[in-house]
Amino acid sequence: MADAKGLEKWWTKKSSGKPEVGSKYELDFGPGYIWQAAVSKYEPGKKFELTMGTSDPDWEGTRVGFEVEEKKGNSQVRFYHTGWSSANEHYRISTYCWAMYLRLAKRYAEKGETVPYEKRLDA
Repeated sequence: MADAKGLEKWWTKKSSGKPEVGSKYELDFGPGYIWQAAVSKYEPGKKFELTMGTSDPDWEGTRVGFEVEEKKGNSQVRFYHTGWSSANEHYRISTYCWAMYLRLAKRYAEKGETVPYEKRLDA
């Protein structure tokens, strides 16, 4: 789910980049929303973090990541999006959108289910 093709299954419309510390990712969310990020943490199967670069001004410098821990034969996933300068209106909207996207990430990880990009916030 951390490689570009995996992100396309539940978050972005299109992505490019490699899950290696220092690698640059391009995150395409449609016209006018092609953002840049750099991999700041990566341990295969355990950690993946992007530090946002060129993006919405509220997102620039924030960190989006996952940590996976095995517990009693199950994978426990911790998601975070930290570094916001304030809990403004965009923070509120992003928090809601993350909840919607994380439902899709769960469905993809557990069942291989994908939803077309244009329908993701309605799925």
